[in-house]
Amino acid sequence: MSLKERIQRQLESARQLSERMLADFKSPEQWTHQVCEGGNHALWFAGHMANTDNFLISLVAPQRAREQDGFAAAFGMGSKPQSSAEQYPPVDEVLSTMRERRATLLDVLATLTDDDLSRPTPAGAPDFLADFASVFELAVWHEGLHSGQLSVVRRSLGHAPLLGAAE
Repeated sequence: MSLKERIQRQLESARQLSERMLADFKSPEQWTHQVCEGGNHALWFAGHMANTDNFLISLVAPQRAREQDGFAAAFGMGSKPQSSAEQYPPVDEVLSTMRERRATLLDVLATLTDDDLSRPTPAGAPDFLADFASVFELAVWHEGLHSGQLSVVRRSLGHAPLLGAAE
């Protein structure tokens, strides 16, 4: 299996688990439920994944990145989750953007060869993103980090584990 194929599988697997968890959130109160004051909630998670994928796309295929009205302020690095769903775009819009940005990230990956994945990232990219492969690998790691938080929110609402005895 090639590097590109492995990264694709990891991106798809991470998102499939996230989607399974997000399917359990129904009401505005559930979407913005916080386990602790200031904690990340499901709506912030979905917007943050969209905003992050868009940033990663900008590093590898800047022409495919797009302005997402209000997403950077609401969901970007350093944003603070708000307790009311009214302070965010509608859930369906956030989910649609999250899915579209991941589809675009996967589409960008599909256009690259394994040699392309070893190309250095552009000037100004964070130091820990040395090459194109690291950009896609970060998307997997980053989603895993935040989906762990999402799992705790989901469980605090009384949902059973998705992966056996404990998530």
